Amino acid sequence: MAAELTAHPLIAKHRPTLDQALEAISTRAYWSPHPEHPKAYGENGSLSLPEGKAAFESLLNQRFDLDQPGTDDWTGGEVSPYGLELGITYPHPDVDTLLPAMRAAMRAWRDAGAEVRAAVCLEILARISARTHEFAHAVMHTSGQAFMMAFQAGGPHAQDRGMEAVAYAYAEQARTPATAAWHKPQGKRDPLVLDKRFTPVGRGVALLIGCNTFPTWNGYPGLFASLATGNAVLVKPHPRAVLPLALTVRVAREALADAGFDPNLVALAAERPGEGIAKTLAVRPEIKIIDYTGSTAFGDWLEANARQAQVYTEKAGVNTVVIESTDNYQGMLANLAFSLSLYSGQMCTTPQNLLIPRGGIDTDAGAKSYDEVVTDLAGAVSGLLGDEARANGILGALVNPDVKARLEAAAGLGEVALASREVANAEFPEAMVRTPVIVKLDGAKPDAEAAYLSECFGPVSFAVAVDSAADAVELLRRTVREKGAMTVGAYTTSQEVASMVEETCLDESAQLSLNLTGGVYVNQTAAFSDFHGSGGNPAANAVLCDSAFVANRFRVVEIRKEA
Repeated sequence: MAAELTAHPLIAKHRPTLDQALEAISTRAYWSPHPEHPKAYGENGSLSLPEGKAAFESLLNQRFDLDQPGTDDWTGGEVSPYGLELGITYPHPDVDTLLPAMRAAMRAWRDAGAEVRAAVCLEILARISARTHEFAHAVMHTSGQAFMMAFQAGGPHAQDRGMEAVAYAYAEQARTPATAAWHKPQGKRDPLVLDKRFTPVGRGVALLIGCNTFPTWNGYPGLFASLATGNAVLVKPHPRAVLPLALTVRVAREALADAGFDPNLVALAAERPGEGIAKTLAVRPEIKIIDYTGSTAFGDWLEANARQAQVYTEKAGVNTVVIESTDNYQGMLANLAFSLSLYSGQMCTTPQNLLIPRGGIDTDAGAKSYDEVVTDLAGAVSGLLGDEARANGILGALVNPDVKARLEAAAGLGEVALASREVANAEFPEAMVRTPVIVKLDGAKPDAEAAYLSECFGPVSFAVAVDSAADAVELLRRTVREKGAMTVGAYTTSQEVASMVEETCLDESAQLSLNLTGGVYVNQTAAFSDFHGSGGNPAANAVLCDSAFVANRFRVVEIRKEA
């Protein structure tokens, strides 16, 4: 009862925002409560840019204490892709102690009800939002994103996705009334009368397995979907990107305690180097939900082996763009150049294969041969990244040496249309910054197929020559069906070709962007409006966010009695 009373002010505080979020997911119109501009912060309790940087720096070379039960050691070792050793150590869990404590915290959380849970989740997000600048530096120095991208994607965009999950979670729980009076007529006899109570009950402890590249953006949907539906959440960050999710856990624990709930509803599971704790945790009987973003191999392992849990995976795909024709040639080139370059192609939505008819394409600038299209695209990328400062702001840094190795190996797979080059970073001389490589491949040659039908995560794109638009669409269909795709793009002025691409994407459940030539890019999605992934092809078994993403995280338990 105490927790319920202390949470009521949060309902009054956050119900208007929840209502706006519910409206947004029903209309799919643009809406965001989290400012995208750095200058919007610094008042009303939020940290300014200098304050956020100072807060980040105060964490370096310190123990990150969370006061959670079952800490048996301290572990760390994060090194920024920009060269900075963070020197932070985190609590290592004794899961035999931690998991029971998390289970015990769930009863009061269950009894609080869906509206209270949603309000507390929005309070957590509000506190995170106030520290966006601090989180931005944490994301930047663990993922390698350039600061502005780390600020936006790791801050307001991630917070939007978390809030979107809360809205869907609340909507699904509110769909069933809390009580019902049941009257069944019996003719001349008295009716049968029952009082019924319906309670959403979380499945158990949820395990969030974080990723290196977008720890908050990819992590928040699962975290808040599970928490809002009555589950405790154990956060297992990627060992190279612990800090953003550790900060999240700290804020969540503080907000839960202030609201009168057990902070052990959210806890951190940092691992020792090479420990592989995710595999151990994933098959624990207490773990009933798993959210995972990362490699296909481990995602497949989770789906096959974590049989006691509901598993949500975002794995890998081969994203494809069909280039058949355009009425805005320069706009198309500029849009594609930015899409290929953003965050050094280290996004699950970055285009990899560009399917171009070998006979060329029609454009508003006249007919362009396959070679001209590829050469002009290479020129657009080079022009975009010609200035070192601007290049650093777009590219960020390579997140790990594996990306660099793939980048270097790609140059040997075919004719290089655009060679990758090293970009110096004046502020961080040790940063590994590289421009994209574009490799020309003949789609008709079997030896090229092994390259373009495999995911090459990083700043690597293949310009694949195909015989016709129909062949491009057929290769698109095969790619999505066999390898999956988080996103598909197409450029065409032909309604027939557009219809072919649309039908293929509908058949294979792939999200499609048509003829983007302005400031929206194929590798970007907006919370409350765009669906990230579809859950319908091998790239992912879930979508961020929809009702299916939240509805199986809880069960409705009925208690009935005679009135």
